[in-house]
Amino acid sequence: MKKKILSLVLCIMMVFCFSACSNKGDSKATGGNSGNIEVGIVLPTKDEPRWIQDQGKFEELLGKAGFTNQVLFSQGSSATEKANVETLISKGMKVLIICAQDASAAAATVEAAKAAGVTVIAYDRLITGTDAVDYYVTFDSVAVGEAMGTFLSEKASGTGNPLYLYAGAATDNNAFLFFQGAWNILQPKIADGTFVIKNSSEALALKDTKELTRDQLSTIIGQVTTDWDFNVAKSKAEAHLTAVSAADKGNVFVLAPNDGTSRSIADVFAADSDVSSYVITGQDAEVASIQYVIDGKQSMTVFKDTRTLAADSINMAVSILKGETPATDATYDNGKKEVPSKQTPVVVVTQDNVKSALIDSGYYDASKFTGLN
Repeated sequence: MKKKILSLVLCIMMVFCFSACSNKGDSKATGGNSGNIEVGIVLPTKDEPRWIQDQGKFEELLGKAGFTNQVLFSQGSSATEKANVETLISKGMKVLIICAQDASAAAATVEAAKAAGVTVIAYDRLITGTDAVDYYVTFDSVAVGEAMGTFLSEKASGTGNPLYLYAGAATDNNAFLFFQGAWNILQPKIADGTFVIKNSSEALALKDTKELTRDQLSTIIGQVTTDWDFNVAKSKAEAHLTAVSAADKGNVFVLAPNDGTSRSIADVFAADSDVSSYVITGQDAEVASIQYVIDGKQSMTVFKDTRTLAADSINMAVSILKGETPATDATYDNGKKEVPSKQTPVVVVTQDNVKSALIDSGYYDASKFTGLN
């Protein structure tokens, strides 16, 4: 009998050990007990430096604030995003900070969180078509696009300057805001002949329209989207330069939607012998693109200080957890409600101010770059 009891106890201990070991995931909770998550963060991908930087800031700042948290990545999949949110709900999450993979597909996901009593903060990308979004923390995305458009316009002189337009993913609401912002500045210059669009028949057909509707934006973006993908951007740029004549090249101007796509597109334009020079935009101030800016391969980038954005969202989450009303300074219409929002300013970075904007501010260490003045 004693042997049977001992065997039973050993079996129970082995089952418990196996169960405990098998429940260890790839991600970890920080700031306290891993079984109880106060703040859940869901980011779109591990494959872009921007989001890895954000992960570090969330874990650091929430940990310092004393709140348990966990960061999960959706890896370009709305289904994975949904599963991530469900996992965090099961861990007792009180506040969700989510950068949606797909602005509309995420609606059902945040509605499930809201139904579970979770306060939802849309981070950087607005989630559309639902009233389950409580707050939105963002850079002024229209202002980002306007900064790009202004930069291109100020570099152009005379008339007939070839203009190539590219956009982010059609599933990302920010892509629409960035493009509308750029169009606000570029459209008058297109209408008066300063620029001539060379790679979008849809944009060319609307050259006299200042305020684009969502549907009009969609038709243009559908034609020039990069899907935020380096390879898609490269392929489209190659196809566009192949399709036009040498007369459509020369000194060209390129609206590129972010740094990753900007580098890919810049490499293609630089390799074309009929392109005498190019002026190209970007955003995110990625290390590789800052080196491109220093080397003269990328003309500018819009610096969005993710330290501030992450801090703004964390401050908002902490206020909510304390039972306070978070500070906001704007609202954004997501198609279902005016979402209270907190906006973070942006800075244009060129060769002239790389050091002051990024090194002196402590965002990057000078050792990451060569040729820095």
